[in-house]
Amino acid sequence: MTTLNFTTNIKAPAAKVWQVLWDDSTYRQWTRAFQEGSYAVSDWKEGSKIHFLSPNGDGMFGIIAENKSKEFMAFRHLGEVKKFEEQPETDETKSWRGAWETYTLTKENGFTTLKTNLDSTEQFQEYFQTTFPKAMALVKELAEQPIMITVEAMVEAPVEKVWTIFTAPQHITKWYTASDDWHTPKAENNLTVGGKFLFRMEAKDGSFGFDFGGVYTQVKPNQLIACTLDDRRIVETIFTAAGNTTTVKETFEAETENSIALQRGGWQAILDNLKKYAEANPNA
Repeated sequence: MTTLNFTTNIKAPAAKVWQVLWDDSTYRQWTRAFQEGSYAVSDWKEGSKIHFLSPNGDGMFGIIAENKSKEFMAFRHLGEVKKFEEQPETDETKSWRGAWETYTLTKENGFTTLKTNLDSTEQFQEYFQTTFPKAMALVKELAEQPIMITVEAMVEAPVEKVWTIFTAPQHITKWYTASDDWHTPKAENNLTVGGKFLFRMEAKDGSFGFDFGGVYTQVKPNQLIACTLDDRRIVETIFTAAGNTTTVKETFEAETENSIALQRGGWQAILDNLKKYAEANPNA
């Protein structure tokens, strides 16, 4: 086998590049360079098995030989998958069994250099030399722009009421939480362009807490709120009225410490609590 080498310089932090590489939603976007609908199934832990699959369940399986977060990922390919089932070894798979695929991230002056090494048989060298640069270009494109996540809830209440519940501190402390073991004991909100907000979020057992805040950049009563969070991420909330029903849609820039799925789930849970609170308190 021959080891193929690919290098891409990306103007983004290593944490962002790492997220783009291995978060399910973005992994599916850059691996479409190999085949539309490609995805991977794994818990992504070092030593775990991983399946690289097409939509019909064909592909390869291997192990995650090394996972050093935000620095290095190594796969060792072991065999073929057909219709979601690992296949016995054949003469063909013997020719590439044990092949390595590695991703190395190094940081320098605001850039991340992504180096990919791939073992390939002669039969597939031309294919990978064509497709891998396209895949790495997609990684670069995704990493150099914000990853935006959208959640929404349809609330059975007039928009004026939903707006008040969404923005008034005395209501925010009642519903602004993603789970029952957390709460927001304090909320400050200066709802004007240039005004600041600060919500104190804490575990009910007192084990942990943090401040969540930012500055408003747009405020259109009963229609739109836009802000920049303290960590410089942007958030936009749109209120759409239809009679006595209000749709609240939030679009926010992802952070890099948690998976996109986890972030989406947390923000969705908060909106679901808004809906529950507004509908359970007709006089709010």
